[in-house]
Amino acid sequence: MDIKEIQNLIKFVAKSGASEVKLEMEDVKITIRTGSGKTETTILQAAPMAGMPQVAAPVAAQPVAATEAPQAGNDDSKYITVKSPIIGTFYRKPSPDKPNFVEVGTDISVGDTVCVIEAMKLFNEIESEVSGKIVKILVDDSSPVEFDQPLFLVDPS
Repeated sequence: MDIKEIQNLIKFVAKSGASEVKLEMEDVKITIRTGSGKTETTILQAAPMAGMPQVAAPVAAQPVAATEAPQAGNDDSKYITVKSPIIGTFYRKPSPDKPNFVEVGTDISVGDTVCVIEAMKLFNEIESEVSGKIVKILVDDSSPVEFDQPLFLVDPS
Protein backbone atom coordinates (compact mmCIF):
# COMPACT_ATOMS: atom_id res chain seq x y z
CA MET A 1 0.00 0.00 0.00
CA ASP A 2 1.54 3.31 -1.02
CA ILE A 3 1.22 6.78 0.51
CA LYS A 4 -1.45 7.94 -1.99
CA GLU A 5 -3.66 4.96 -1.14
CA ILE A 6 -3.25 5.61 2.59
CA GLN A 7 -4.09 9.31 2.15
CA ASN A 8 -7.17 8.43 0.07
CA LEU A 9 -8.24 5.92 2.74
CA ILE A 10 -7.91 8.57 5.47
CA LYS A 11 -10.00 11.05 3.45
CA PHE A 12 -12.64 8.41 2.72
CA VAL A 13 -12.94 7.40 6.40
CA ALA A 14 -13.14 11.05 7.52
CA LYS A 15 -15.96 11.75 5.03
CA SER A 16 -17.85 8.54 5.83
CA GLY A 17 -18.53 9.50 9.44
CA ALA A 18 -17.06 6.27 10.85
CA SER A 19 -15.40 6.75 14.22
CA GLU A 20 -12.78 4.00 13.82
CA VAL A 21 -11.55 1.75 11.01
CA LYS A 22 -8.96 -1.04 11.36
CA LEU A 23 -7.36 -2.59 8.29
CA GLU A 24 -4.96 -5.55 8.37
CA MET A 25 -3.18 -6.80 5.25
CA GLU A 26 -0.31 -9.29 5.36
CA ASP A 27 2.31 -7.45 7.45
CA VAL A 28 0.68 -3.99 7.56
CA LYS A 29 -1.89 -2.86 10.14
CA ILE A 30 -3.65 0.50 9.82
CA THR A 31 -5.99 2.05 12.39
CA ILE A 32 -7.81 5.30 11.60
CA ARG A 33 -9.78 7.09 14.34
CA THR A 34 -11.86 10.18 13.72
CA GLY A 35 -13.86 12.46 15.98
CA SER A 36 -13.82 15.92 17.60
CA GLY A 37 -12.50 17.56 14.42
CA LYS A 38 -9.27 15.56 14.10
CA THR A 39 -8.19 12.33 12.43
CA GLU A 40 -5.59 10.07 14.02
CA THR A 41 -3.87 7.40 11.95
CA THR A 42 -1.59 4.65 13.20
CA ILE A 43 0.32 2.47 10.77
CA LEU A 44 2.29 -0.56 11.94
CA GLN A 45 4.46 -2.57 9.61
CA ALA A 46 6.02 -5.78 10.89
CA ALA A 47 8.78 -6.16 8.29
CA PRO A 48 9.38 -3.08 6.12
CA MET A 49 9.58 -3.90 2.45
CA ALA A 50 12.30 -2.24 0.38
CA GLY A 51 11.09 1.03 -1.13
CA MET A 52 8.00 1.29 1.08
CA PRO A 53 8.39 3.96 3.78
CA GLN A 54 6.52 3.74 7.06
CA VAL A 55 4.06 6.62 7.27
CA ALA A 56 1.77 7.98 9.96
CA ALA A 57 -0.37 11.07 9.50
CA PRO A 58 0.55 13.84 11.98
CA VAL A 59 -2.00 14.90 14.54
CA ALA A 60 -2.79 18.58 14.10
CA ALA A 61 -1.95 20.63 17.18
CA GLN A 62 -4.95 22.29 18.71
CA PRO A 63 -4.96 25.17 21.18
CA VAL A 64 -4.18 24.14 24.73
CA ALA A 65 -7.15 23.13 26.85
CA ALA A 66 -7.29 25.22 30.00
CA THR A 67 -9.24 24.00 33.00
CA GLU A 68 -9.66 25.03 36.59
CA ALA A 69 -7.18 23.23 38.82
CA PRO A 70 -9.23 20.87 41.04
CA GLN A 71 -6.88 21.01 44.05
CA ALA A 72 -9.03 21.92 47.03
CA GLY A 73 -7.30 23.31 50.10
CA ASN A 74 -4.20 24.37 48.15
CA ASP A 75 -3.10 27.83 46.97
CA ASP A 76 -3.03 26.44 43.42
CA SER A 77 -6.85 26.09 43.41
CA LYS A 78 -7.29 29.69 42.22
CA TYR A 79 -5.06 29.10 39.20
CA ILE A 80 -5.92 27.79 35.75
CA THR A 81 -3.96 24.76 34.55
CA VAL A 82 -2.70 24.86 30.95
CA LYS A 83 -2.47 21.28 29.69
CA SER A 84 -0.76 19.56 26.77
CA PRO A 85 -3.07 18.89 23.79
CA ILE A 86 -0.74 16.21 22.36
CA ILE A 87 1.95 13.67 23.25
CA GLY A 88 5.51 14.71 22.46
CA THR A 89 8.61 16.49 23.71
CA PHE A 90 8.10 19.82 25.51
CA TYR A 91 10.33 22.76 24.60
CA ARG A 92 10.25 26.22 26.20
CA LYS A 93 12.09 27.88 23.26
CA PRO A 94 11.46 27.98 19.50
CA SER A 95 15.13 27.00 18.94
CA PRO A 96 18.24 26.56 21.13
CA ASP A 97 19.58 30.05 20.37
CA LYS A 98 16.29 31.88 21.09
CA PRO A 99 14.82 33.02 24.44
CA ASN A 100 12.06 31.08 26.24
CA PHE A 101 8.48 31.78 25.16
CA VAL A 102 7.39 32.45 28.76
CA GLU A 103 8.91 32.67 32.23
CA VAL A 104 7.33 32.73 35.69
CA GLY A 105 5.73 36.18 35.95
CA THR A 106 5.13 36.61 32.21
CA ASP A 107 1.74 38.09 31.29
CA ILE A 108 0.04 36.10 28.53
CA SER A 109 -3.05 36.68 26.40
CA VAL A 110 -5.34 34.32 24.52
CA GLY A 111 -3.48 33.10 21.42
CA ASP A 112 0.05 33.71 22.76
CA THR A 113 2.49 30.87 22.11
CA VAL A 114 3.58 29.42 25.47
CA CYS A 115 5.73 26.47 24.29
CA VAL A 116 6.45 24.04 21.47
CA ILE A 117 5.74 20.31 21.53
CA GLU A 118 7.59 18.10 19.07
CA ALA A 119 5.62 15.12 17.83
CA MET A 120 6.88 12.93 14.99
CA LYS A 121 9.54 15.47 13.91
CA LEU A 122 6.89 18.23 13.72
CA PHE A 123 7.16 21.21 16.05
CA ASN A 124 3.67 22.29 17.16
CA GLU A 125 3.31 25.76 18.67
CA ILE A 126 1.01 25.58 21.69
CA GLU A 127 -1.16 28.65 22.17
CA SER A 128 -2.84 29.77 25.37
CA GLU A 129 -6.62 29.78 25.64
CA VAL A 130 -6.51 32.00 28.74
CA SER A 131 -5.14 35.39 29.72
CA GLY A 132 -3.22 35.95 32.91
CA LYS A 133 0.20 35.62 34.50
CA ILE A 134 2.37 32.48 34.50
CA VAL A 135 2.88 31.51 38.16
CA LYS A 136 4.47 28.08 37.76
CA ILE A 137 6.08 26.02 34.99
CA LEU A 138 5.34 22.36 35.73
CA VAL A 139 7.52 20.64 33.09
CA ASP A 140 11.29 20.74 32.50
CA ASP A 141 12.59 21.79 29.10
CA SER A 142 13.16 18.90 26.64
CA SER A 143 10.98 16.54 28.70
CA PRO A 144 8.45 14.10 27.26
CA VAL A 145 4.82 15.04 27.95
CA GLU A 146 1.58 13.08 27.76
CA PHE A 147 -1.81 14.14 26.45
CA ASP A 148 -3.62 16.34 29.01
CA GLN A 149 -0.51 16.65 31.22
CA PRO A 150 -0.39 19.98 33.14
CA LEU A 151 2.28 22.32 31.71
CA PHE A 152 1.69 25.72 33.36
CA LEU A 153 -0.31 27.34 36.16
CA VAL A 154 -1.82 30.70 35.18
CA ASP A 155 -3.27 33.34 37.53
CA PRO A 156 -6.26 34.75 35.61
CA SER A 157 -6.62 37.85 37.82
